[in-house]
Order: sequence, then structure tokens, then C-alpha cells
Amino acid sequence: MAIPTKTNSQQYIELPPSYKIPWFLIIVAIPLCWLSFWLGGIVALFGLFLMLQTKTIRLQFSDKALDVYRSQRKIRTFPYSEWLNWQIFWQPVPILFYFREINSIHFLPIIFDPQTLKDCLEKHCPAKS
Repeated sequence: MAIPTKTNSQQYIELPPSYKIPWFLIIVAIPLCWLSFWLGGIVALFGLFLMLQTKTIRLQFSDKALDVYRSQRKIRTFPYSEWLNWQIFWQPVPILFYFREINSIHFLPIIFDPQTLKDCLEKHCPAKS
């Protein structure tokens, strides 16, 4: 569960990491190696890559923007005022987060808690009708 945090008199919510997708890919890679060593190896490497990203990438929802951090360093800010739409794909097991800004489209694997992500999105960027 994400805990609201205050810094410099600004409140934000940081999404906790979720290692479900990286672990799933690594586990699936094992039997895939029996079918095809290369296919299993590629899936395992992708799982390890997502594991590293899960460890280092953090999303923080503030009052005005979604901030992306890599190891305590802010690498990108997405102001809500520029968002057109967002969606979390495949609700039984959320695997992909999509959002569209005025000038760009973004896809992110769900490497953070999906319920907290959805709650923050509904709070800060309610669906436009």
C-alpha cells in the first residue's frame, strides 16, 4: 500500500514495486528453454531486465504531475494537464499501463502495484467523457 509522503510542502504518493511480471517471465522461461534455448533465454533476459527496472524505477503522483524517478533521480515529469487518456490493459491480470499526452503516447509494464496505480489515476486524471 502506498503511503502519502510530504516533501517541500508538497504531498505525493509513490507507487510500491510489484515483481509479479518479472518473476512470471523468469519462471516461464525455464520450460521454454526445453522447447527452444534461444526463446527461453530471451524471455529470461527480458524478465531480468524488468526485475532491474522494478528495483530502480519509481512513479510518484503529485497534485500536478506524474513524476518518474530512477534511483532517487527524477528523469521525467508528465503534467496531468497534458493527458488525454489512460488505460490499464487486461484487467484480470494487469500487465500494461497506457497513457496518451497531447504530443506522445506511452506504454509501461505494470511493475508497480496496479490497484494503487488505478486509484491514483482516477483521483488525478479522471476519465474524460
